[in-house]
Amino acid sequence: QVQLVESGGGLVRPGGSLTLSCRGSGFTFSRYDMRWYRQVPEKERELVASITSPSSHTDYADSVKGRFIISRNNEARTVNLQMNLLKPEDTAVYYCNAQWLANNYWGQGTQVTVSS
Repeated sequence: QVQLVESGGGLVRPGGSLTLSCRGSGFTFSRYDMRWYRQVPEKERELVASITSPSSHTDYADSVKGRFIISRNNEARTVNLQMNLLKPEDTAVYYCNAQWLANNYWGQGTQVTVSS
């Protein structure tokens, strides 16, 4: 059974940091490109960061460049999103995504709230 389980969300003050983690199971993790998306109510899901396989090339949305870092550990089957200098506009539900060829899997999402 394919699963992507996110963790690490929560409430943080503006300027603070938070690290999200996503662990995959039920598929060959190392083959998959991994991505983090986020979504706020009544808006489309937004691609935040991606990391490819096997080269681990990373890419970021302009809104998070220089503040967020995506990384992966294929042995541990995890992908992390380190979020620094958080802003209120980073508040969203963050989703982990795994994609390889026609296979596309999603996690259940984790809430991140940036507020004083």
